[in-house]
Amino acid sequence: MHTLLRDTPRRLVGALFGLWVTAAGAQDKAISPPPTPADWSAIARLPDWSGVWTPNISDQNAQIKGNPVPWKPDVQKVIDRLEAEEKAGRPKGLWVDCLPHGMPGWMIKSHNAMEILYTPGRVTMLGEVDGNRLRRIYTDGRGHPDDPDPSFHGHSIGRWEGDTLVVDTVGVLPQTYLAVSEAVGVPNGGDLHVVERIRLADKDILHVSLEIEAPRVLSAPWKTTRIWFRQRARKYDIAEGVCLQGYKRAALDSDGYPAFVAIPQTALGNPVPPKK
Repeated sequence: MHTLLRDTPRRLVGALFGLWVTAAGAQDKAISPPPTPADWSAIARLPDWSGVWTPNISDQNAQIKGNPVPWKPDVQKVIDRLEAEEKAGRPKGLWVDCLPHGMPGWMIKSHNAMEILYTPGRVTMLGEVDGNRLRRIYTDGRGHPDDPDPSFHGHSIGRWEGDTLVVDTVGVLPQTYLAVSEAVGVPNGGDLHVVERIRLADKDILHVSLEIEAPRVLSAPWKTTRIWFRQRARKYDIAEGVCLQGYKRAALDSDGYPAFVAIPQTALGNPVPPKK
């Protein structure tokens, strides 16, 4: 009996190791093969989304007014309170903590430029602010993970239907905001599902049509569209944006090296006035 008890952990470890090796072997087969010349040539046949894209902010606001979000009744009360605070001049920005906007905030309330890059099997979106935004949309035929690790932008897979990129996104953190302004919105609560249809409406106009399912806060799926304008001028090049840098000042550390020192902030995200 003592021998059995002594050997059991070893047997268990051996069995687990065997399972790990088997799983690892299966995982090794799911590789991303190196792109071929044909893969790169196929990119030339995709619609031209090069350049820098800036959002139509006026249309964002018009969409919210003309196509209101179908909030659940209890959530609507929170939205009404936040809107009243905003109108009274006491808004608390949803992103004053400098955490990423995430999905769907980036696509529906962004005030910053973005760039779209094609590589074989992937469409990558880059944007300013949030310490530089990044979305990866996999177009290599993979599906969503069975149990995706939640993240700010979630897990996105896409497919081309003609000149339209259809993107399906899941696995978004429940803390990311479903927002109607920089100060009015609520966390999505979990189980968020976003389907986007992205296409050129004109030579330099990109339309992003979204269907947003957020069963914890919405009474029905919300369908809305956002417009982005292409900018070719080099002055619109994507710039590095580090939100937290605005919460710090340049100084020297105890050894005399350049450093960033935190600036005290109010609850609304403004610098605390210096003491007289």
